[in-house]
Amino acid sequence: MRLQVTVRHGHVNDGVRSYVESKFAKLGKRLHESTLVEVVLDRERNPRIVDDHVVEAELHLKGPHLRGREAATTYEAATDLLVDKLERLVERERDKKVHEPRRRAHGASPAEPVPAEEIEQALRTTADG
Repeated sequence: MRLQVTVRHGHVNDGVRSYVESKFAKLGKRLHESTLVEVVLDRERNPRIVDDHVVEAELHLKGPHLRGREAATTYEAATDLLVDKLERLVERERDKKVHEPRRRAHGASPAEPVPAEEIEQALRTTADG
């Protein structure tokens, strides 16, 4: 997994950045090594917004791109919420890839059975001819 952490509207200390990297490394165990994960740390400027620390992430997977956004009072709390959400999304996508083809194949109706009379008639005509 390739991780890009960027900060919008301000600066974060190295402790926050390393915390974000370690949490997303946990998510990286479920992803392919060539997957690109872009994480953006942002801070809302409106003083009325209590959860002003925002963490956004986009996972560039082989199929669909997964996006998530969480806000909390600290970057660490928002990161925890976002990683939990993204783990659920990744598992859901994996289940779709694994289980949906099986469901389609399993749910297909079998061919209609041929009545015994038609089989007997076909055997008689081949035996006579």
